[in-house]
Amino acid sequence: HVQLVESGGGSVRDGGSLRLSCEASGITTSRYCMAWFRQVPRLEREGVAAIGIDGADIYYGDTVKGRFTISLDKGKNTLALQMSNLKPEDTGRYFCAAEPSWGPAPCRYYKYNSWGQGTQVTVS
Repeated sequence: HVQLVESGGGSVRDGGSLRLSCEASGITTSRYCMAWFRQVPRLEREGVAAIGIDGADIYYGDTVKGRFTISLDKGKNTLALQMSNLKPEDTGRYFCAAEPSWGPAPCRYYKYNSWGQGTQVTVS
């Protein structure tokens, strides 16, 4: 049973920075994808960034490219999202997700079935 626990959210001024972390446990497959999503009430969940276990498969949504950096510490099973130059439109609840990787498809195309509870990010 995969468990994901996010931390690091908070309130920040426009232009500020935050670092989100996601501690994963219970992952038993050798290959997997992890990703960050964000959700704003009444809007569709948005994929922010994704990364494969080898670190070569990295994806960023168009709205965060150049400002956010996703990273994965395989030894600690910890996913991070460094967010810089934050804007009010980045406000939302950020979720960590994980899914076993079985084939060649990039991680951004996976349907993720393991989710954390989320952490709130507010930019004003």
